[in-house]
Amino acid sequence: MSFSAYASLVRCPTPLYRHRLVAFRSCVQLYQPIGFHASLSYLEAMAGPFERDEAALLRALDILCASRAAWHAALREYAAQRRAAKRRGQRSPHPNDPNPSHFPGFWYGAPRQAAVHALTFWRRDRLPALLASSDPIAAQVDSCVTAFLAAGGSLTPDQRQHLTDAVDALQRRLQTGLRHDDEPAYVRTVDLLRVAWLVRTAADTAESLRTRFPITEPDGRRPPWSVSPGRRRMPDE
Repeated sequence: MSFSAYASLVRCPTPLYRHRLVAFRSCVQLYQPIGFHASLSYLEAMAGPFERDEAALLRALDILCASRAAWHAALREYAAQRRAAKRRGQRSPHPNDPNPSHFPGFWYGAPRQAAVHALTFWRRDRLPALLASSDPIAAQVDSCVTAFLAAGGSLTPDQRQHLTDAVDALQRRLQTGLRHDDEPAYVRTVDLLRVAWLVRTAADTAESLRTRFPITEPDGRRPPWSVSPGRRRMPDE
């Protein structure tokens, strides 16, 4: 089923409430810019206890749909820009050009707010497991998270460089064939990159998101956190 079909099921008062909740979770599975569990946590914080409150469920769906619609608007704008560039003879986009065609790594409409929430979620529920090993790069990412949260959502230039150095080191790990050699270490590396991206997203202004650094695998494929429903669906599908 498509996102729109699941959303229609959530809005329909006829099915049992638990079935509407399953449909809502399916919507989040198809659009989860800050991760599935962090997205659910953010939606509950914004809309209320949707697990037991129908009004909160509908508010959460509206918030999710609005963000997804903003992403698709960015996709349409990007497609128009690429068509114009091709007419000018620029057949391939520049690697550093912003490209929303990749599954979004931030919450459209509230990038900073959602990233801060996701960081708090990861700090509480996921990051401790990533720090269990004596990995100096993991400790470096953790120090950036700690500094960011302690400062109320900002990083000094030195701390930003510290974060960039950690990202570079993690990217180099992915380039060594880690996925085939050590799957658990590969998953930890990708998770640490996601945490680093959340710090960067939350620390930047919305405008500076347009020049964000990419966190992708060496061959350009999306990392595992970017769960995509297959072919790209547009909002009305």
